[in-house]
Amino acid sequence: MAHDPGTPTVPPREDAARPLPVVASETAVGRRDLERDERLALHENVTGKGVNPIVYWVVRAFFQPFFHIYFRMTRIGREHVPTSGPVIFAANHRSFLDPFILGAMSRRPLYFVAKKELFRKPLQRWFLNSLGAFPIDRGNADGDAMSTAKAILERGDCVVIFPEGTRVRPGGLGTPKRGVGRLALETGAPVVPVAVHGTTHIRTRWKIRPHKVIVRAGRPLRFPHVEQPTGELAKNVTDRIWPCVELQWNSLGGHVTETGIGVDPELLRPELAPAIGVRALAAGSGDHDHQEARSAGS
Repeated sequence: MAHDPGTPTVPPREDAARPLPVVASETAVGRRDLERDERLALHENVTGKGVNPIVYWVVRAFFQPFFHIYFRMTRIGREHVPTSGPVIFAANHRSFLDPFILGAMSRRPLYFVAKKELFRKPLQRWFLNSLGAFPIDRGNADGDAMSTAKAILERGDCVVIFPEGTRVRPGGLGTPKRGVGRLALETGAPVVPVAVHGTTHIRTRWKIRPHKVIVRAGRPLRFPHVEQPTGELAKNVTDRIWPCVELQWNSLGGHVTETGIGVDPELLRPELAPAIGVRALAAGSGDHDHQEARSAGS
């Protein structure tokens, strides 16, 4: 139909051509909410159901002899690991196998945090969650992960914390974050300092190479129960925990860090210091082999 030149042309409304940002916004928010919903479901699994007993014990039955044979794993200080009640394992982190190796230090299941990126693939997500892993959003204050760890400890189970926050490259240990101190204060759970030595170079791409692995645990550290600790207090407690991990690490021949060996003498009190090798390290004694042999009967 021809246009009537006498009919005035009505300009389009200014808002008619505007995009509808609400659609894009809802889509983006939906993706974020779905991701968080999935993470919360994983948290609920470990706080409610716990580990999948079939998957956990089958995997443990395979890995423990594998570690002993393939990695010639030595465990030192198992007598310091409580057999009941809540326990926080504070350990250094060099390999993706560290949580599984630490599991050999306790006869009870160990729950542990893992970066959320590891839970993207459905099968891997199910497998890790069945073994007691729950996701953490690294780089952000992840209250969900902290709440889950507290819930696990409050029911009397064990949680593994890697205070460095991520795997550390070869060399000395990394700088710890204060979350482990906060968790220890808010729950009152004892903290077992643990060093895992020998896992740095066991993986080359997809190949796992045989390498001697030693795990060493010290005497549990106990701190008062504080419901709402300040950040400074949490940092101070972390600064007491981490040198005990370093003492274990250094005694196994690990690279001596700047904060290692020369720790505050206050940290060497019996109730705060690990039971194994402290005197030898503090005095600079070379009797390391004797200390190791005496403790290896655990």
